[in-house]
Amino acid sequence: MMTIEYEHLFQKFLPALISKRNEFKMQGYKMVTVQDIWGICVKKKWRKRNIQTLHAYEIVEDLFSLTAAQYMTYSQIEESKTSNWFSVLNQDELQLLLHQQEQKEPL
Repeated sequence: MMTIEYEHLFQKFLPALISKRNEFKMQGYKMVTVQDIWGICVKKKWRKRNIQTLHAYEIVEDLFSLTAAQYMTYSQIEESKTSNWFSVLNQDELQLLLHQQEQKEPL
């Protein structure tokens, strides 16, 4: 289960989050959740600010100004930070690549 930072504010601004999620869905981003949108705002837009002191209009403005391109860029960067390129799932592929490299090297 995903924990939501600032749960009380998340609940307060849920209608705006749902609206933004629906906008993303209309643009073809069907897997985006309200939690994803909130998380990006907390971690990116508000990372150097005291969220508790933000005015309601600032939060709504930040939510509505988030673009699909910003969402995708942030998601891809976060995914690349957490990806384990040499995980067990990729061990077969790694061995195949290493074996191919050994065959190409001259003796």
